[in-house]
Amino acid sequence: MKKLSVKLGILFFFIIFGLVTFMFFFLHNGITQSRVEEELTSLQSRGNSHRDILEKHFDQDTIAHVVLMESEAETDVVITNQDGQILNSSAPAEAFVKYLKGPLPSIPSEGRVIEGHWEDEPYISTVSPVEKDGQLVGLVYMFQDTASIHSMMKRLNEHFAISGWISVIFTIVIIIFLSKGITKPLLKMKAATREISKGNYSVSLPDTYDDEMGELAESIETLARDLQYLTKQRNEFLASISHELRTPLTYIKGYADILRKQDLPKEETEKYLTIIVDEANRLTQLVKELFELAKLDQNQFAIVKEKVDLHPFFEKIKQRLLPIFQESKIEFTVSCPPNLYVMADPLRLEQILFNLLDNAKKYSPNNGAVVLKALKHKNEVHIVVQDHGKGIPEKDLPLIFNRFYRVDKARTRSLGGSGLGLAIVKELVHAHGADITVSSTENAGTCFEIIFKGEVR
Repeated sequence: MKKLSVKLGILFFFIIFGLVTFMFFFLHNGITQSRVEEELTSLQSRGNSHRDILEKHFDQDTIAHVVLMESEAETDVVITNQDGQILNSSAPAEAFVKYLKGPLPSIPSEGRVIEGHWEDEPYISTVSPVEKDGQLVGLVYMFQDTASIHSMMKRLNEHFAISGWISVIFTIVIIIFLSKGITKPLLKMKAATREISKGNYSVSLPDTYDDEMGELAESIETLARDLQYLTKQRNEFLASISHELRTPLTYIKGYADILRKQDLPKEETEKYLTIIVDEANRLTQLVKELFELAKLDQNQFAIVKEKVDLHPFFEKIKQRLLPIFQESKIEFTVSCPPNLYVMADPLRLEQILFNLLDNAKKYSPNNGAVVLKALKHKNEVHIVVQDHGKGIPEKDLPLIFNRFYRVDKARTRSLGGSGLGLAIVKELVHAHGADITVSSTENAGTCFEIIFKGEVR
């Protein structure tokens, strides 16, 4: 019993069978009681009709006439005087004696039922009082054989049994189709997830369900697309790491071999050692950035926010970076109004800006310009890093924050970088609860904008 369709079928069967059984039982009891009450009411009405006749003429001829009428009917009548002595009956009175014995409680004028237990007794019975001038002069007992009621109930039970079996058969058929209808899309989803587990992410599920099933199918397809994207990203990531690690290691090993095997002039030795040191530094920086990304991915990167006054903070950055920009003959300007604050980790905010400004410097031509500015817009603080360099093609803009992504596909070493800087920037900005956007025009420049939401006073 491992199949879901079987489990659902059994569950539905017991639920529906239980409901149908309860309804049948309730209906059977209702019909039974109704039919018995109808028989008793009819018997009582017949007795009251005879009583009405006898109240007009309570004599032997009238009594004999009433008994004669009942002798041809399915019911029987016993007429007694006020003391319970039998005056006449439509059948031998011995069968009715036990119902006539004992004092009767006060009988209302409309009569009463004296025996209604049709299941255990051979007769059901009613009694109607015969009165003259307000005095009780006789009693009319009406009897009906319960065999007819038992026969009627037997036919009723047969009908219910047939209806019950038909209901069970229809229930089983409906449950089979219902359980298969429910589990069919689940089986398709199971097959799709099995394909995904094998690495086949090109799964497609029919979009025919406008309910939770449809949402689940859509979620599985989304999961497949995301896994396909992540697998592609992982492969590209591993290829990029291999490339980034292999390049400096190749330089270090190659020049180290040259220095070890050849007796070179001091000038060339210094040159090769400088290359080895530069590549080792590049390798160290790459490993450092990879560790930072790993910490960010695992939420192990601590962001200690405090109230930062951007005006002196920007001035500090300008003092540190201005000589570097001047060396590259690039104009570097800073603009920030006084008393403009953000809640941020100063060290991480500095790291973000250094990364963006370093990129701006690399891609700006000589005699170019780079601007760092901050401004307030409604309840937001915007920090802008803008250059007038070579710009970024529009097709590359959505991808520049991906790890190891470079606009320069040739990976020229003159521009340096590992392709991890902007990925780290994005993670750090989001860790602050801020957003970062980029806009660029080729050969006109690029603008990065960091948006801190919520005014800080």
